[in-house]
Amino acid sequence: MRELCLFPLHTVLFPGMPLPLHIFEARYRLMIQRCISEKQPFGVVLIRQGLEALGPLAKPYTVGCTANIIQAERLEDGRMNILSIGEERFKIHSLNYDLPYLTGMVEIFPMEEPHTLAVARGVRAFQPWIFRYLKTLNSLSDEELHVEISHLELPEDPLVKLYMAASLLQIPLHEKQDLLESETTAHLLYKLTRLYRREISVIKHLMKSTPNQANLSAWLN
Repeated sequence: MRELCLFPLHTVLFPGMPLPLHIFEARYRLMIQRCISEKQPFGVVLIRQGLEALGPLAKPYTVGCTANIIQAERLEDGRMNILSIGEERFKIHSLNYDLPYLTGMVEIFPMEEPHTLAVARGVRAFQPWIFRYLKTLNSLSDEELHVEISHLELPEDPLVKLYMAASLLQIPLHEKQDLLESETTAHLLYKLTRLYRREISVIKHLMKSTPNQANLSAWLN
């Protein structure tokens, strides 16, 4: 068990995935400065109730991901631009609202049996679905959804590959949270396969039944 500074956000961070952040609120400048000074990560947690900024501290989901700060750019007015990388999942056991920012007592929540032979084979079979999904998104005209598939390099590690697949999905945040909370790699793979099949089917159906592609792109956003 350890104390961890917590950053409630409207995002779900997965291990191995990058997260750029613009830090402008005084409380989070203080928190990030503490993490830099102590050479400690902070925890990214999805907001369950509340606001991301300019309000009372939000109430988060209980499973999050630690973020290690690898770059920090300090701006003249005290704001910061940082780049962090997701490292480890954790579970929150208790929250502390006494400081200007949120902290909690957490325990690391590693994935069970992440590198079995069956999982490795399953991930290899699943990999083409990632590219099918991205090609389906690229068939839309909305530039915000455009992904340069030819330059996409998938990680070698099967679990990190699954986390990248989870981060690429354009789905509601509570569904991404469910992916993050998966107990085993096999369970994560099962859920990702189901979601990728569903999303490709839904987008293709909408493209056939919706003549106005601009309206389709707006619906997806």
